[in-house]
Amino acid sequence: MDIISQLQEQLNEMAMVAVNTFGTLQRDAPPVRLSNNYPDPLNPAAAAANPNPDDPAQPQPGAAAAAPGAPAAQAQAPPAQAQPPALDLAEHPKAMSHALVLAAKKMQFDALVSALPLSSEEDQLKRIKELQAENEVVGSELQKQLEAAELELKQVEALFNEATDHCINLKKPE
Repeated sequence: MDIISQLQEQLNEMAMVAVNTFGTLQRDAPPVRLSNNYPDPLNPAAAAANPNPDDPAQPQPGAAAAAPGAPAAQAQAPPAQAQPPALDLAEHPKAMSHALVLAAKKMQFDALVSALPLSSEEDQLKRIKELQAENEVVGSELQKQLEAAELELKQVEALFNEATDHCINLKKPE
């Protein structure tokens, strides 16, 4: 594999790791409240109960007192059911960025770039002309082979048609 292909392959690997990292970080990012004028994305029920969070006259969620004369046990909410442990979202970005850094360190960009031949524009134009001349020679050889193959195909088709005609003529008429 040539140096340019190796550079492209390593760049593609790095891009894939980066896209996966950024996509995962975006997917796992917790919702953020942009303004107090918008409902709380983590608690939409509280936002519906209190449409104006800046109004001190309205009770805040969790600040509701039990009705007078009611037992304290009824005022408390039932305990929440046990939830399965969630992914540690605080550690996940660190792990993804660590993987991105390791992938970047693994790449050998500098070594491959330094291995590229340095040449002037004149040398490059000369090499392009040489490659074009080589391409013309190979192209003419391929064209000759194509013409020979087409001629052979026509001969095979003629022989096949002749053979099928003989087979049809050998059948006894009913």
